[in-house]
Amino acid sequence: MKDVIKMMESSMSPEAVRRAHIKAEQDIMAIRLAQLREEKNIKQSEMANFTQSSVSKIEKRKDMKISTLIDYLDSLGMGLEIITYPKVAVSKKQGKVLLKV
Repeated sequence: MKDVIKMMESSMSPEAVRRAHIKAEQDIMAIRLAQLREEKNIKQSEMANFTQSSVSKIEKRKDMKISTLIDYLDSLGMGLEIITYPKVAVSKKQGKVLLKV
């Protein structure tokens, strides 16, 4: 599978590869949000402070406000930590916590 991805990336510009990685990460985040809720055995209709339809929209959304993400995770009894790090760094140990709620 990795060879196929590398082959596809070799025919793309570096900027197109970067955009594709960003889009993939956004899709993965939407899937992970639903997985987190399901792991807690919470139905969409049981989420505190959200209607079932709004939970469905959040879990399909590829881009959202950080405040919405914080509220969603809070309803699951979870927190959020955002860490910044230099993209050119060899190690992410150089990262700094930007937000922890």
